[in-house]
Amino acid sequence: MMNADELLQRYAAGERDFREISLIGADLQKVDLSEANFRSADLRGTNFNGALLKGINLREANLTKATLTADLTEANLISAILQNANLSEANLTDASLRAANLSLANLSRANLSRALFNEAILRDADLSQAKLIDCALCRANLIHAIFMGANLDSANLTNAILTGANLEGANLTNAILNGANATGANFAQAELSRAKISGTNLTKAIFNGANLRSAQVTWTTLRGADLTRAKLTRANLCWSNLIGATLTEAVLIDANLNHVNLRDAELGGAILPQGETHAYG
Repeated sequence: MMNADELLQRYAAGERDFREISLIGADLQKVDLSEANFRSADLRGTNFNGALLKGINLREANLTKATLTADLTEANLISAILQNANLSEANLTDASLRAANLSLANLSRANLSRALFNEAILRDADLSQAKLIDCALCRANLIHAIFMGANLDSANLTNAILTGANLEGANLTNAILNGANATGANFAQAELSRAKISGTNLTKAIFNGANLRSAQVTWTTLRGADLTRAKLTRANLCWSNLIGATLTEAVLIDANLNHVNLRDAELGGAILPQGETHAYG
């Protein structure tokens, strides 16, 4: 079995192919292993804190409980196992984590701009205050994931599963959530202006105080959703289902409500499309 010292000596000598090696619990803090190939390696519990890992190949590697608070720019983490891993404040710009398992991982304050998370599992992961600008999360499993205060500007969450996810205060400007399942998700105080939210399941989702100005929310289920004081100016809600939704004091000026089902919805104090205020009761 190779140890950390031998690995670093071989890397310094120009070797880059370390596929399938085992370095469980190794201390590799602040090392430079950029462009190395660790495909299918067993790196459980390894500490890469402060390491330079640009362009590293960790495809299908086992990094369970590893510390990866490191520079992973352009890293290949496709199908890697990152359960309970610590990636807080890591730089994963332009990295690929397609189909990776990041259940319970800590990605808080990480830079994930333009990273690929398509079909990845991020169940119960912490992405609070993370930077996910232009990030691809299509078909990702984000059940109960935490995105509080995260920046998802222009992120693509098409067909993602966001059941019970917490996106309170998150920035989803220009984000795409078409076909996503966000049943019971929390979007309170979130910024969703110009977001594309068509064919989405938002049953019992919370949008208290959220900004959906000019958002496309068509053919979407919002049964029992809480849109109290939500800003829906110029939003397009045509053919959406808002049965039993709460729109108390919501702003709907110039919103498109064609064919919207508002049966049993609460509209007290809401400002309607033509500017009139709906009476309480």
